[in-house]
Amino acid sequence: MAFDSWQEAIWMGGYGFYVWLSFGVSLLAIAILVVHGLLTRKKLAAMAVQEQQRKQRLARRQQQERAQRKEKGAQ
Repeated sequence: MAFDSWQEAIWMGGYGFYVWLSFGVSLLAIAILVVHGLLTRKKLAAMAVQEQQRKQRLARRQQQERAQRKEKGAQ
């Protein structure tokens, strides 16, 4: 459909409100999905770092306990 002016293109034969509203709602939904995805990714990355740190603490604690047992056994 060709339009003679920008105003006609925006009004789209009287259906412009519905067309542009649907575009707006679609863009809003896509924006919300993108933001949600980015926030989820950030949260998962933080959880992965936290889990890694927890495992490192546990490994250090186990090493310390083994060293203490060796010292007790040597005495």
